[in-house]
Amino acid sequence: MKLKLMIAAVATALAAETASAQVFVIGNGLGGECFQKTKSKYSNFRSVEDICTRALREQAMTRDNRAATYVNRGVLRMREGLYDKALADYAEAVKLQPDLGAAYLNEGAAHIYRRDFAAALAPLDRAIELESIDLFAAYYNRAIARENTGDVAGAYTDFTKSLELKPGWELAERQLTRFSFEDAS
Repeated sequence: MKLKLMIAAVATALAAETASAQVFVIGNGLGGECFQKTKSKYSNFRSVEDICTRALREQAMTRDNRAATYVNRGVLRMREGLYDKALADYAEAVKLQPDLGAAYLNEGAAHIYRRDFAAALAPLDRAIELESIDLFAAYYNRAIARENTGDVAGAYTDFTKSLELKPGWELAERQLTRFSFEDAS
């Protein structure tokens, strides 16, 4: 008996929340403050973005910390809907540290927010290949991109893998409830 994967509603995936990751910056100073503010709830986007920008402009940092600060500023910008600026920050991070999985994870998320699902696939594949921090989020985001490019079976597999990596995660559990199987014979 052959089973066919069916999806309850594609529209739900279009509105699905994406997941992103911040990158830890070692040390004190503006770069560390940028990370802390990005990680926590902040009340004033402009002031936090300014801290991150000042860190990149004024603080002497290792290459890794500079790349992480670009990712963190990109996450801030992405939350505010400034996707082009966020993508530029992720590109700068990758130039500095080509194996920084979080940069690719967040790049994929930014493309999803822009509803450019096909463009999200390559950076999310790279984030998974690099075993990015928050690997569960990379699988989850790739599932959204896959579903919206017509790969329903791949989406189901990735949502399942995301939940396997982070058991009990409500977002992945909710997505999986939309799938059902039927006999295709």
